[in-house]
Amino acid sequence: MSNVIETWHRIVETLDPSLMDTLLDEDVVFHSPVVHTPQVGKRITKLYLTAAMQVLNAPGHFTYRREIIDGNVAVLEFETLIGDVTVNGVDMIEWNDEGKIIDFKVMVRPLKAINAIHQAMGNMLESMKAKGEV
Repeated sequence: MSNVIETWHRIVETLDPSLMDTLLDEDVVFHSPVVHTPQVGKRITKLYLTAAMQVLNAPGHFTYRREIIDGNVAVLEFETLIGDVTVNGVDMIEWNDEGKIIDFKVMVRPLKAINAIHQAMGNMLESMKAKGEV
């Protein structure tokens, strides 16, 4: 397994967003399943990924089911629950030769899950904003 993916798994397991500081490239591009335009930059990508980890990592529910790694690209299929909605999705991660993530795309299904993520992420980002984390 690549060091990038090993580090990503450690971030997800520990829910420690500070580990993203050395993993994300300054110009990383984040593609959200609910925001139309790609988000560019380390700060905004870290913000979205931090919020997503809190929303999607329901205790005992989030799990990666399959992983495909080819060169500097990985596709990680996950499942979790948001309330009573089962979420199935993939994280598509690309990194450069320096081991920095340059592209992170999240795709989710079914539509009910996308709607649940949209609402939960909006609430989480507002909560983070109120706490001064944004």
